[in-house]
Amino acid sequence: MIDVVKNELIEYGKLAGVKNFTPGFSGNLSARCGNEILITATGTANGYLSEDDFALIDFEGNIIGGNKKPSSEKMLHVEFYKQREDINYIFHVHSPYLTAFSAAGKALDKNILAEIVYCFDYIPLAEYALPGSKELVENTSKFFKDFDVVLMANHGVIVGGKDVKDAYLKLELCEAYAQTVLFSNLLGGAKMLPSEEVKKIYSLR
Repeated sequence: MIDVVKNELIEYGKLAGVKNFTPGFSGNLSARCGNEILITATGTANGYLSEDDFALIDFEGNIIGGNKKPSSEKMLHVEFYKQREDINYIFHVHSPYLTAFSAAGKALDKNILAEIVYCFDYIPLAEYALPGSKELVENTSKFFKDFDVVLMANHGVIVGGKDVKDAYLKLELCEAYAQTVLFSNLLGGAKMLPSEEVKKIYSLR
C-alpha cells in the first residue's frame, strides 16, 4: 500500500509542479495510510519527488519509517486527518494566485461562481503564524471541520481530499478561481450572485 501511495503523490506532485502550483521547495504533500501518515520530507521539491523523499509518521508526529526527516509542518497534516475521517490526502502548496490572496490577507468569501459556492461555500483565511509552529496548527485547524480548502495568511493554502485526484482537482479549481477573482478585480470587480440564487445552489447539494 505504501508504495502505491508514494507513486500517487509522486505523480500528482509532478503535475502540480508542471502547473506551477508548488514552486521550488515550498509546500508538502501527505496521505493517510491506515493508522500512519506518509508525508514528504523536509527540503524536498513536490514537483520532483522520488521514492526516497518521504517519511512515515504516526498520529502524534513520531517518525516510524523512512530515512529522512518529515516536513516541519507535519502536525498541520496530522490535525487535519484527526478532525476529518473523510480526508485521506493533503496538499499544502504556495500556488501563486491563492497565495496572493493569503498574502493580501483576503479570504475568497464572495459568492461569485456557482461551482465554488456548491463545492466549498467559500475559502476562509486563517491568521498568520510562523510556518511549522504550534500556533499555525491552532489558527488553521479551526477551519478543518467545515472546510476542505483553507488559506493561511502570508503563507499559502492547504487542501484535503478523499483521494489524491480529489485533492489535486480541488487545488486546481481553487487556484483558477483565485485567478478569476483577481482578473475580475482588474475589470472593476466581479458581480455577486444574488442571495436567492445562492440558496438554489445550496439546494443542489
